[in-house]
Amino acid sequence: MKLAIATLLVASASAFVPHTSFVAQRTALSMSTATEEKTFAKLPATVKAGVVTGKALEDLLDYAKETGFAIPGVNIVGSNSINACMEAAAKYGGPIMVTFSKGGGQFIAGKSVPNDNDEASIAGCVAGAKHVREVAELYGVPVILHTDHCQKAWLPWMDGLLAANEKYYKAHGEPLFSSHMLDLSEEPLEENIGICKEYMEKFAKLDILLEFELGVTGGEEDGVDNTDIDSSRLYTQPEEVWYAYQQLSEVPNAMFTCAASFGNVHGVYAPGNVDLQPVILYNSQEYIKEKLGTNEDKPMKFVFHGGSGSSPEDIKYAIGAGVIKMNIDTDTQWAYWDGIREYEAKNHDYLQGQIGNPDGDEIPNKKYYDPRMALRAGEESMAARLCKAAEDLNCVDVLN
Repeated sequence: MKLAIATLLVASASAFVPHTSFVAQRTALSMSTATEEKTFAKLPATVKAGVVTGKALEDLLDYAKETGFAIPGVNIVGSNSINACMEAAAKYGGPIMVTFSKGGGQFIAGKSVPNDNDEASIAGCVAGAKHVREVAELYGVPVILHTDHCQKAWLPWMDGLLAANEKYYKAHGEPLFSSHMLDLSEEPLEENIGICKEYMEKFAKLDILLEFELGVTGGEEDGVDNTDIDSSRLYTQPEEVWYAYQQLSEVPNAMFTCAASFGNVHGVYAPGNVDLQPVILYNSQEYIKEKLGTNEDKPMKFVFHGGSGSSPEDIKYAIGAGVIKMNIDTDTQWAYWDGIREYEAKNHDYLQGQIGNPDGDEIPNKKYYDPRMALRAGEESMAARLCKAAEDLNCVDVLN
C-alpha cells in the first residue's frame, strides 16, 4: 500500500496508545492504585524503583507525555554499559530505558559461541535482562527493559525472547522484558501491521508493550543498514499511523508505540546532511485526533529513533509533539570509548609493561592495567554523556 507523500510526513518515533475500547479489559496489573503508597513524589504510585512493566509502564509513559519529557533509550553491550545507564539515571533523577539489540545480545553471550539459530542472541539478551532485574532497585530509579529493531528475518530471535517472557511471567506474574520492538518497515504496510498484530496478541497476554516502526530510519546500526534507502521512505504519512492505530487497537489489553519516521538517521553526521521534519509528528497528532473525535491534543506517544547528534531544538520540538523516548547509541558509544581513551592517555607510561614506570624500574603497574580501571573510566564518561542527554530531554529531576 503506497500512500502519496503529501503535506504531512511522519517521524521515527514511537507512539504509546491503549485504545478506549479495551481500557476496561485491563488485567489485574491495570487496576486502580490510587491508594498505593508512592515511591516517587512526582510519578504515579504504580511506578517503583526497578524494572517497570505493564500498568506501571503505561502510567510512566502517560506522565512523560503529560509533563513534557522523554526517556533516554540506550543501546548496551554488556554489564558495564548497563550499569552506566542506571548510574546516569540515578544522577539525573529520572527513568532510563536499557535497550538490547540482537547483536548486543550475542556479544553478551560471547562472540565465540554458536548463533546459527539465534541461541546466543537470545541467551545474551535474557542474561542481560536478568542482570538488570537483580541490581536495578539498588540504583533507586525506574528502568524499562527493551529490545531494539527486529526485522522480519529476525523473528526467530523475537520468538525466543517471547518464550523467556512466558517462562518469567508464569513464575513472577510479569514479563521479563518491559517492551519489544518489531521493525517491519521494509515490508508493505498491511504485512507490517498484520505481523505486528499477531505479536501484539501474544504480548498483550503478558503485559508487554509493542514498539513498531513505520517508514525507515536511515543510516546503519547494529546490522540494520539503510544507508542507501530512498529518501522518500524516511518520512511516514499520518494515514499510515492511523491505519496501524486502528488495527492494533483491536487487540484487547494492547499497549503499543509507533516509531514513525521524520527524516531520522542512525549515526551522527555533519550539519546539513540530515533533514529532520518533526512537524510531521504534530500533523499526525492532529490527523489522529480528528479521526478519533477526541479532545486530547496528543493521542499518540512517539519515540525518536536516530537521536544521536540531533540538535536540542529539534529534540525539544519533538517532545512537544508527544515524544516520550529517544534512542541513543552512537553518542554513548563514543562517550564510552572516549573515557577509555582518556584513561590510557593519562596513564600511558604506566601501561607499557607489568613492571617499570616513571616512578621506578621495579615498581609494578597492576593498579593501572587492572581491566576495571579502564572500564570504569568508560562507564563514567558514558554516564556523564547520558546526564547531558537527559537535560536535552527534560528528564532531569522528574522523580522527586
